[in-house]
Amino acid sequence: MIKLLEKITPTESLKFLHRVVDGLCGRSYPRRIEYGEAWSLTEFGELTNSLSKFFTVAVGRKCSDQEVQELLGDLDSAHAAVVLQCVHARQEEIRLSLVDRTNGISSTQLQDFNWQIKLALSSDKLSSLNTPLLNLSLDMKENGLQRAVNIEMNKEELQTLISALEAANKLKVCMCRSVN
Repeated sequence: MIKLLEKITPTESLKFLHRVVDGLCGRSYPRRIEYGEAWSLTEFGELTNSLSKFFTVAVGRKCSDQEVQELLGDLDSAHAAVVLQCVHARQEEIRLSLVDRTNGISSTQLQDFNWQIKLALSSDKLSSLNTPLLNLSLDMKENGLQRAVNIEMNKEELQTLISALEAANKLKVCMCRSVN
């Protein structure tokens, strides 16, 4: 669908691409009325959607120039150069928009953490315990409000937490690869 970009000049394409990135970053997308002669309503919608997905993939995957060229397929060289120019110019802005969108999934965000290892020597039930304990302090931000969460874990609970985090990381890596 990106090939539809060839219906306008490279100079007009650059302006159009920047407007698509504006829309992707939370501002207004290009209006069809401005490009009515170039594309039908269906073509305009398909092109803006394809370009939005393209920018998301190219920046989200941190694609090299060669990978961007491969994503563009058989787009003519003048238009491909303009697309690459737009990616370079707006890459950081697109990345920040993608990060904000990802962060917006949850209203609670981890701001900071701290940990301490303690050795419990005894308890009221056992005179000799010698059990290591982890004290994990999480500084959370929920709906704009800061709150602290303190968790104390023994060795087994810590191992369970580490296993769960490793499994989540593997799942994230697998999901990223399947999107690629």
